[in-house]
Amino acid sequence: MPSKMIKTGEGLVTSDLCDQMGHFTTRCYTAAFDEASYELVKNCGLPLDERNGFVDLELNMKFLAEIREGDRFYIKSAFIKLGNSSFTAIHHMHNTADDRLVAEAEEKAVVFDLEKRKSKSMPEDFKKRAGEFLVD
Repeated sequence: MPSKMIKTGEGLVTSDLCDQMGHFTTRCYTAAFDEASYELVKNCGLPLDERNGFVDLELNMKFLAEIREGDRFYIKSAFIKLGNSSFTAIHHMHNTADDRLVAEAEEKAVVFDLEKRKSKSMPEDFKKRAGEFLVD
């Protein structure tokens, strides 16, 4: 795992988060990666309020191993691309018991003016801080 990744989430798989087969359900992976995304951008100082934010354009997930009820997990995240108004982030979910990579998500998003409903340039201070978490 690249060393520039930062911890952006953790959790415990409980029965209400599992499907009928006892696996952590896809909707919960999506929610965990979404929360990790917010943690990543908040850590880099992107203003998030009723006027400023970001919107996801695409989220691609890969499932590599199962996690089940009782398993704990953590997520580490980083940026893989920073543009003028957009970014691409990567999120890695690991089983806490053995550090095994169980899922990953690649997210493409754009910094957004929520009042004007259009993209805008990312703030320079955010871009500088996000650059500290840029991996290949």
